[in-house]
Amino acid sequence: MFTIAGKKFNSHLLIGSALYPSPDIMLKAIKASGAEIVTVSLRRQSPENEAGAKFWELIKSLNINVLPNTAGCKTVKEAVTTAHMARELFDTNWIKLEVIGDDYTLQPNTFALVEASRILIEDGFEVFPYTTDDLVVAEYLVEAGCKIIMPWGSPIGSGQGLLNTFALKTMRKRLPDTLLVVDAGIGKPSHATQAFELGFDAVLLNSAVALAEDPVVMAQAFRAAVEAGRLGKEAGAMQVRNMASPSTPVSGTPFWQQV
Repeated sequence: MFTIAGKKFNSHLLIGSALYPSPDIMLKAIKASGAEIVTVSLRRQSPENEAGAKFWELIKSLNINVLPNTAGCKTVKEAVTTAHMARELFDTNWIKLEVIGDDYTLQPNTFALVEASRILIEDGFEVFPYTTDDLVVAEYLVEAGCKIIMPWGSPIGSGQGLLNTFALKTMRKRLPDTLLVVDAGIGKPSHATQAFELGFDAVLLNSAVALAEDPVVMAQAFRAAVEAGRLGKEAGAMQVRNMASPSTPVSGTPFWQQV
């Protein structure tokens, strides 16, 4: 069982709702993933317009938790305003906070991110901040009141996987009581498994499923990879050795052959 923002979930996978080739494939892929939290962009799919209203009805039909995001926002004011609109329209105090600082890499503006987090937390939001793998920024976000930190593995939509495992492992070690979710850059199921092997609590992905040749099958693959990574971490991997060690000793008799 997985607890996030006071709610319990079975799945450690969060999934996005953008970029799918059709609404039907989106629904099937999200269901196949087993995810119980789906991200939705207010700026791109607002329930106030006709197309957005139809999209919102599809999302509600999934009967899972919605995590609105501030995708596309570049200033504190813009992000805070969007978050307030999302709370009103989607009836949730959850917000995935994105404040983009660079159009090419889509790297977060971490200064604005911390400031916006403080404002929104004071306003009663549960903030899910999308940030870099910078430990100091993560510590400032925790100090601001964030209970969840969502560092990137690599730039959004790049599919490059976890580029700086040292930074991610350090963040996990230094923030043992903070919920950590790898958000952005995951391109393969093995990347998701690796995130859990590093000790992360969950992963959030979108492009890796939506842009696959078969999004539904890829969603199933990620579901299995997340479960494998989580169970593998809980089981405890064997220690790495510098030399070979035979699984069956060359001297003596294996115990199962003893009489």
